[in-house]
Amino acid sequence: MFQYRTVPVTAFAQNCSIVWCDETLDAAIIDPGGDLERLLAEVKRLGVTLKAIWLTHAHIDHAGGTAELAAQLNLPIIGPHPGDQFWIDGLPQQSAMFGFPPAGPFTPTRWLADGDTVQIGNCTLNVRHCPGHTPGHVVFQSPEAQRAFVGDVLFAGSIGRTDFPQGNHAQLIASIKERLWPMGDETVFIPGHGPESTLGEERRFNPYVNGG
Repeated sequence: MFQYRTVPVTAFAQNCSIVWCDETLDAAIIDPGGDLERLLAEVKRLGVTLKAIWLTHAHIDHAGGTAELAAQLNLPIIGPHPGDQFWIDGLPQQSAMFGFPPAGPFTPTRWLADGDTVQIGNCTLNVRHCPGHTPGHVVFQSPEAQRAFVGDVLFAGSIGRTDFPQGNHAQLIASIKERLWPMGDETVFIPGHGPESTLGEERRFNPYVNGG
């Protein structure tokens, strides 16, 4: 069975999620933006073994700790979509601009595309490419657990910003309506910031998506 624990990290209170298979105790970490000591302490407390880093996108608060964590534990970096290569290349500049600890660029072990899957232990998650906030943004969905890790695509009562380089508002709205809503109203999503919600709640009441 698929399990997860979300730990807010960095000054941006970014929701980093530790996900694992409770049969094998193999785990992946989604968006390790920073505060690695805190994250590794939580991994140890949970009694799981990190096998991979999964990235929704390459903004500093989501990817800032990636290079260091991958090097420290020899972990593969899975994702995001190649559209975020320029954000990865710019991580050193991003860290300086926002006052984060120095963050190095990296080369993902595996880029992701729409329709791919990722696996941890006996649990398989679907990958959807959801551009708009960034061109290479992806989302991880567990149909088994009715959970989706959506990064900065959708929030409780809001949506991702599109005023960063290569952001696109129309593309973001299309990603939400065409890629997220079909996951089903009962699906609980874990956003990159703030509280969880359901897709049904946001489809009906989120003012930024026009009731889509």
